[in-house]
Amino acid sequence: MAIRYEKWATGFPEGASGVRQVHQRQRSGALWGVVFMASTLVGILALLALLYNVFDSAFGYVAIQNAVDPAELMAGAAPDSGLAGAQLAELPKEALIDILEANVSAGLMRRLENDQPFAERSQESVYELVLERVVEPAIVRSWSLTDSLLRRSAIEAEIAAMPNAKLTFRSWVTGDFLTSPQSSKPEFAGVRTAIFGSLWVILITILVALPVGVGAAIYLEEYAGNTWFNRLIETNINNLAGVPSIIYGMLGLAIFVRALEPLTSGALFGIGDPTTANGRTVLAAGLTMALLILPLIIINAREAIRAVPASLRQAGLGLGATQWQTIWSHVLPSALPGIMTGAILSISRAIGETAPLVVIGASTFIVVDPNGPFSKFTTLPIQIYQWTSRPQAEFRNLAAGAILVLLALLLTLNATAIWIRNRYSHQGN
Repeated sequence: MAIRYEKWATGFPEGASGVRQVHQRQRSGALWGVVFMASTLVGILALLALLYNVFDSAFGYVAIQNAVDPAELMAGAAPDSGLAGAQLAELPKEALIDILEANVSAGLMRRLENDQPFAERSQESVYELVLERVVEPAIVRSWSLTDSLLRRSAIEAEIAAMPNAKLTFRSWVTGDFLTSPQSSKPEFAGVRTAIFGSLWVILITILVALPVGVGAAIYLEEYAGNTWFNRLIETNINNLAGVPSIIYGMLGLAIFVRALEPLTSGALFGIGDPTTANGRTVLAAGLTMALLILPLIIINAREAIRAVPASLRQAGLGLGATQWQTIWSHVLPSALPGIMTGAILSISRAIGETAPLVVIGASTFIVVDPNGPFSKFTTLPIQIYQWTSRPQAEFRNLAAGAILVLLALLLTLNATAIWIRNRYSHQGN
């Protein structure tokens, strides 16, 4: 035994050489630890720089000029009406309608009446029309949050040189921003339509991609044999996970928009909107995004199923359960946390994708909310892209606000998915 030990131990350094080798390994380990820490810090700094840039554009001072002074509109109020000392926002709906009729064309009044009768509008809605159509406040200059905090005196000096300009601190993310549709004027533009469009597209994507992806993973991992055909399928799935997203957009355009136009436009069921007869609808977008994330879901689900111990399957089969009963009652509950993790990552990618939606024809300017799978649509990434391409600086502020909304929506959906994963994971245990 001693001889065998000596032969086994002769390959190890001894004495000073062994000490030097240990110190060398310790220095190498410490160096790699510094490298990994520096990589982490670089990633954190990049994220902080991104967030700083977004927040810096989403808040700050703006200079507003009104085409018509609200005081001039109030001057027309009859002295005996009791409204002479009131503010424009405090006027009753009837007085606001009179101001509209006196300052806009009859054709515009008829169009507004056709869009929604004034009898059905609230006082707040009519007041917003007066602001947009009569007062017409315009943002003539905007400043970043950093400039607003550090250069306030210089900004006030610039405002003093602007006739009838009013300086106000503005948050581009407000309640009105979330509840207003798109507009050609940055003062009144919002992301309501884009939020509904994103939710509709993601809903269809989840309903299609998740069951199909998990089903394919179960077949490939539990049922499929080691044949050339199954190996070919696995190779193609792995390759599809790395295909650029714009290729999926071209595939969606060829299949869902053109080849399956009667289905995606709703004409096949007689319920489609005539304006969406070309198939560029929420349904086409959701199916395209489902194809995009399907390989990712399949790969992650297979890894999660493969990680379930084989002894768990053998125990179920040994007790007389069928293969499907074993998979449903034991394998899937154990693999669910991994499957949901892959689904969360895939859905996060789908929410932020723009290229496939541009290819299939997502609207860049739309003021009508999508009300079903056969509706026209836009999404938050498309809205951000459209605003950043505009030359006015105010639209870039709107884009920063929309980015914050997109991040909040993404975190909310991810938190919901994580809660569902943890809940079913505990039930499985």
